[in-house]
Amino acid sequence: MAENIDDYLQQGIHGQKQTKPDERRKFLGTLRERIVIALKQPQVREDGVYPQVEEALKANSQAHLYLNGNMSYPYLSKYIKLASKYKVEYTIVTNKEHNSEIGIVLAHDYAIDKPEIFVERKTVKTESKKPKGGIFAKLFKRSR
Repeated sequence: MAENIDDYLQQGIHGQKQTKPDERRKFLGTLRERIVIALKQPQVREDGVYPQVEEALKANSQAHLYLNGNMSYPYLSKYIKLASKYKVEYTIVTNKEHNSEIGIVLAHDYAIDKPEIFVERKTVKTESKKPKGGIFAKLFKRSR
């Protein structure tokens, strides 16, 4: 009985014990095994939204969107609008002791163990503006 009272007092003072606290800090309060999709902070700061996130929100309306409250609201607002559009609940998570590298996380309240949760960065294709034939073609063209 003494152990139960001591545990009860410790829980009252420090709060309920959590499993994997480091993982929960990193993933904005949820566990890795529950995540559908995640973006890092620099990705959230990019212009526009990732189409993969929109598809995930559309397909997982029962999931919950966690947003990093240490980021500026204008970056988060575009994902909040998407969550509202697809009727997905969201929470802005602010941890003053730890600023996670993660910007947003879409997660269920049960394990789904998706192997790849991070979205690849957007790649912008840039076309080369070099003239065809290179520098030698220019030299030969001039000498003729």
